[in-house]
Amino acid sequence: MSLGRLRQAAVALQDHPPVSFLLSTLVVVTDLSAAFLSHGSLRRHFHLVLTFLLLSGPALSMWVSKYSVFANRNHYLYRMFLSSGWGWTCILSGSFIFLFSFSQRRSLVLSLRHLSRLAAASVVWLGLRWLLTSLEDASGSCFEPLGMALRACVEAGSPGQGSRLLLRDGESKTTCLRAGFQWRGCEVSQEALLLCLCCLLLVEETAVFGQCSCRPGAPLRLLFLLCVCLLGLWFFLLVCLLAHFPQFPSQLIGGALGCLAWRVLYMGWFSLEPSWCCPGGPTSGLLFPTEKKGEGRNGNRHLFS
Repeated sequence: MSLGRLRQAAVALQDHPPVSFLLSTLVVVTDLSAAFLSHGSLRRHFHLVLTFLLLSGPALSMWVSKYSVFANRNHYLYRMFLSSGWGWTCILSGSFIFLFSFSQRRSLVLSLRHLSRLAAASVVWLGLRWLLTSLEDASGSCFEPLGMALRACVEAGSPGQGSRLLLRDGESKTTCLRAGFQWRGCEVSQEALLLCLCCLLLVEETAVFGQCSCRPGAPLRLLFLLCVCLLGLWFFLLVCLLAHFPQFPSQLIGGALGCLAWRVLYMGWFSLEPSWCCPGGPTSGLLFPTEKKGEGRNGNRHLFS
């Protein structure tokens, strides 16, 4: 089937009332979200919102019920999204970045350059994760719980030594907790770091949608909406962690590291002029300075263009 026939089929499908209503709803929702996310005050002060939320963690834990479904660590949202949060962020934001940049300039090289920001952020996240894991393993110790130690002493014929915890040397935090033992030592919340960094990254990368110089199609609008939903999910999970699983100041330090990584990347490195060693910011090379941002942004008949 030729491209012309595909366009004719898309236009015919678009005239169907239910499809037209869904497309109109998609346009309204994405335009409102784009106007909210592209507002300068939100981008400048969103890290302050996260900071206030992290500082309010102990207070939030006083207003939630321990019988809430989100007080269970095995909840579906924690298992499905939190354990692979960076992967979800890379998939959705990477797809949006590539499609948006390619639709603006039709340049594969430029699209790959914008994707390199995500690769740089991934290196920073993996480096921070490795560093925090190494520090935790070096500063902590693994202990066998008292009940298990007592049974071991009884079986060994020396019950008098059962009042002490058994120190297990040479084990990392991961293997210690996996074996059901106790880990004691310094700890920085990697979950708070991940959620703060993902929220700030999504705000930066999706804010450019409100400055689109051409009429975005339905696939791009749908990807943008998925990124907005993911941003809302990360913010909600951060609130749940602070309220139901408070670890102060571990979560505060983790969130501070996430904000620091965002400031170094987006406020520092990516704000420089694009070059071989700098991918540039989300809008670099995409928007013409003479274009009017409000010109021709809506219109259902252009959704499939």
